[in-house]
Amino acid sequence: MAAARKIRGFKRWMTYHGIECSDALLLSVENGGADDSPRSLSISVKAWCDLKEGDVVATIPKQSCLTVKTSAASQLIEEAELGGKLGLCVALMYEKSLGVQSEWFQYLQILPPFEPIPLLWSLPEIDSLLSGTELHKTVKVDKALVYEDWAECIEPFLGLDSFKQNPEFFTVEEYFAAKSLIASRSFEIDEYHGFGMVPLADLFNHKTAAEDVHFTCVSSSSESDTDTDIEKKDSDQENGGDDESITPDSHSEREYFSGSDLELSSSSGNEPTYMEMIIIKDVKAGAEVFNTYGSLGNAALLHRYAFTEPDNPFDILNIDLDIVVQWSLSLYSCRHSRRRLSLWKKLEYAGCVSQDSEYFEISFDGEPQMELLVLLYIMLLPEEEFNELDLALSVRKEIKGTPTSHLLLKQSILILSAKDSEISKKLLLTQSVQQALSSLADARESLYGPNSLEEDIKSLNECSQATGPKSYHSLMLRISERRIIEKLRCFAASGAGALGTANGTRKRKGTK
Repeated sequence: MAAARKIRGFKRWMTYHGIECSDALLLSVENGGADDSPRSLSISVKAWCDLKEGDVVATIPKQSCLTVKTSAASQLIEEAELGGKLGLCVALMYEKSLGVQSEWFQYLQILPPFEPIPLLWSLPEIDSLLSGTELHKTVKVDKALVYEDWAECIEPFLGLDSFKQNPEFFTVEEYFAAKSLIASRSFEIDEYHGFGMVPLADLFNHKTAAEDVHFTCVSSSSESDTDTDIEKKDSDQENGGDDESITPDSHSEREYFSGSDLELSSSSGNEPTYMEMIIIKDVKAGAEVFNTYGSLGNAALLHRYAFTEPDNPFDILNIDLDIVVQWSLSLYSCRHSRRRLSLWKKLEYAGCVSQDSEYFEISFDGEPQMELLVLLYIMLLPEEEFNELDLALSVRKEIKGTPTSHLLLKQSILILSAKDSEISKKLLLTQSVQQALSSLADARESLYGPNSLEEDIKSLNECSQATGPKSYHSLMLRISERRIIEKLRCFAASGAGALGTANGTRKRKGTK
């Protein structure tokens, strides 16, 4: 089988480059692989025998990783002043253009040509499948930025006198493909190497809050007693090559591994030279060994990795500030809405901001941000009380509001300190605020179009993840978001009685 040959070639390549992979790990081809198509290779990592907590199952020299420092294109990238993930995209495309002459040829052979993240979907697919979801606007902005990057950075790169490769490997389509692989597979290695492709480590699949393995750095010096963590790339946005933030994992400390002649350039200073993969809990023989890409909701998982998970506890729904303003304008004058919003900002409240859009998060349990409740409360204040409050705040400039420490009280029109945010929310959840939340839930759900939640669930049950992954995962995202809207309606209906049901702190998704 073609797949088996490629796996054997990759194993020989790992040995040659000093990567030690335990015999206890099995690289398993899940979906066929009977032809030569790279898309037919779907690899997972399984336990060949029982694995115990603390077992070191892989040791990976940093020099074996594909980075802007190790690539054959290193000097060209430096000459073109391309850094971060943009430079890594060029390095990946360059190594592909070298074919069998690339130091990473056997590694590249087991990678798919691209990952089917929404960034690579057509605009009609984005509009039809993601309409109403958190990703609809985000992905369209992403595509425009990637096209812009290619025109401003990659196309001029091809015109360098020192560039001698076939330009067909550096087209805008190839750039999108490289972006998808880096979005879903790269790790931030260290300050010297930056982001890079880490062979073997990128074959472990994700499982939310249930990982079996952690990835950590170790020094080649036996005197080193402190390890450094390696972070799976977890970008907040795909902003055309900018360095996005990542979500760090915590890792266990381990002893260094020695035994390879590979050493880093002196430019890397005293950085650890090896990385280890360590089992953090017992794994039974035959079970898949999972890593984690972070505490991510389905919008982030689909955006970056092209999959979703059912009943994901990290799902969050966003309600744009524009929706709140439109709700206010449907009830009050433009002047009324503008003055109330201005006062809210004067109190130093703000929503979440991303890609020039301000929004409020609704947790997995349907509980809205405090900032949204405060804004609705202010919007609904009777005119006389609002005027008195505005005047009082103009006199008492030392009073400043924060999302958890101050509260408007209707009776005294003062902002009082409140250490307990749950008490604050209970006082803010007046009947009119509850009705406003219900109206916002209706407005947010209208973005999904005429199909009901029940119709979406029926479509999902009739959809095959294997044959229609785009439809399947977009429906999974729609359904997970719409179920949060249902919970928001329940929260609004029960008012203060719904408080305290959330299990944990909200996590920002950053997919707007």
